[in-house]
Amino acid sequence: MDVTTDTLLAALLGYLCGSIPFGLILARLAGLGDVRKIGSGNIGATNVLRTGNKAVAAATLLLDLAKGFVAVLLAVHLLTGPSEMPGAALAPAPVAAVFAVLGHCFPVWLGFKGGKGVATNAGVSFGLAWPIGLAYALVWLGVLGLSRISSLAGMSAVVAAAIVAAVLGHTAYVPALVLIALIVIWLHRENLKRLANGTEPKVGSKG
Repeated sequence: MDVTTDTLLAALLGYLCGSIPFGLILARLAGLGDVRKIGSGNIGATNVLRTGNKAVAAATLLLDLAKGFVAVLLAVHLLTGPSEMPGAALAPAPVAAVFAVLGHCFPVWLGFKGGKGVATNAGVSFGLAWPIGLAYALVWLGVLGLSRISSLAGMSAVVAAAIVAAVLGHTAYVPALVLIALIVIWLHRENLKRLANGTEPKVGSKG
């Protein structure tokens, strides 16, 4: 397959993997109702936690991370041919990474209203290169532990991933990670306002 075909297939594969609404599915299976009708209305793990069910929230987090990881790995193993130059701007891996996050944030099945991409971006970061994923996880967990503010931790982590990719020489992944960071931060614009006002809820709160 040529680069154009691989790129399109990577985008489709990434989007389909990313668009699986695990938070919504797991909450309903657990008898917690429609997670979109509580808290922020988000389908991610932070809002699932507002149901009070930590196990379902943890499962949502892990599965949202896993779908990003799987999307990148499938793109690499199914679409990256032997003649492809590593680091190509439109290589399957970074394309699948971007579209996995887009699929999570804007799933067609839910009227393009999904999550904010933080856990899924953790997964694609590990899929692209484990040091990027490790840096993502450390920043995410570190900021979350210090602040107990999920949005701040998530935004810090997505920025860190792009910076670490550049520092470690993974230049082919930097544009994709910067684009993802911009998408995630834009989706957190209301959180940014609350952070500025000191009214952003902390993990475990009902707000």
